[in-house]
Amino acid sequence: MASVRLRDIRKHYGEHAVIKGIDLDIEDGQFVVFVGPSGCGKSTLLRMIAGLEDITAGTLELDGVVSNTVEPARRGIAMVFQSYALYPHMTVAENMGFALKLAKVPKGEIAERVQRAADILQIGHLLGRRPKDLSGGQRQRVAIGRAIVRKPAVFLFDEPLSNLDAALRAQTRVELARLHRELNATMIYVTHDQVEAMTLGQRIVVFNGGRIEQVGTPLDLYERPANLFVAGFLGTPKMNFLPVELVSHDSAGARVRLPGGAVLLVDAAVPPGAAGAFTLGVRPEHLLPAAHGDGAGEEGAIAGTLNLVEYLGDVTLAYVQVPGADEMVAAKVAAGTALPAVGGRVLLRFDAARAYLFGADGRVCPAA
Repeated sequence: MASVRLRDIRKHYGEHAVIKGIDLDIEDGQFVVFVGPSGCGKSTLLRMIAGLEDITAGTLELDGVVSNTVEPARRGIAMVFQSYALYPHMTVAENMGFALKLAKVPKGEIAERVQRAADILQIGHLLGRRPKDLSGGQRQRVAIGRAIVRKPAVFLFDEPLSNLDAALRAQTRVELARLHRELNATMIYVTHDQVEAMTLGQRIVVFNGGRIEQVGTPLDLYERPANLFVAGFLGTPKMNFLPVELVSHDSAGARVRLPGGAVLLVDAAVPPGAAGAFTLGVRPEHLLPAAHGDGAGEEGAIAGTLNLVEYLGDVTLAYVQVPGADEMVAAKVAAGTALPAVGGRVLLRFDAARAYLFGADGRVCPAA
């Protein structure tokens, strides 16, 4: 195992800056997930840690040793890529042990390491097969086994489940979590899939435009997002955002007005002297349909027109068009919840403590 420390790491391709100053500490044995949209720099940073990309500026320390110019093979790192990159003419055992063979590790030790990795990954019965005889999930486990046999200090995963179907992705996520528990190894995992990030990561690093937006546990990031980007990136469906105008604020919170005129209370402390436009954020599961009708009781509620209902078995998603909102508001409610007919008027209420208020700079206002 090893710790990873990044200080003001930067990467430029000519005049184009891809990584714009990253500071991050990853402790021994942690499972850390880099998540963000395509092109945000997460895979580039992973390749810089591996030594596959040069570091333009900053310092990379692996287990306390500055490693900017250390050759990739000497960094004690094993990387699992999106493509399995298995040799088709070799058996599973030969694929897993090939790097050790090149390093002139004795045959007996290679066989022992391969068998140990195969047992961990539950692929011992596949050691004599060739890649063409394996499913996608089995090939990915072989690729992971090839990394395990090297006994690396740090495992790097670059979107390793992208080529698998939904069922296999879910199964392999469970296997990766178990693998981390068994090996107690330092792992850095890159994905654009927030479900993978939330279910696998002990800590999540949210990237955007070559910078880190926020670092924290999955629950921290979900319940206490630092800004609009993080709030909107994590969650399915994503957090609802509505433009509002600040009416007043005191120790009880902030009162904001929707474009339609309704005034809502939010548990948020806005800066002294603040005024003007803000953004209200409410997660779909915190919205509850209320009584609907001719407009009675609309104070303190988000009013709109029900446009679409999705029945997902255990939950129902209701999509409501609200005046002044660019996108429909989504409400996630229990199956069987009474809703008006599509095209009818609906009122959505929420607890003031379950909403967020974001300033013009995109930063979240703290709780009152």
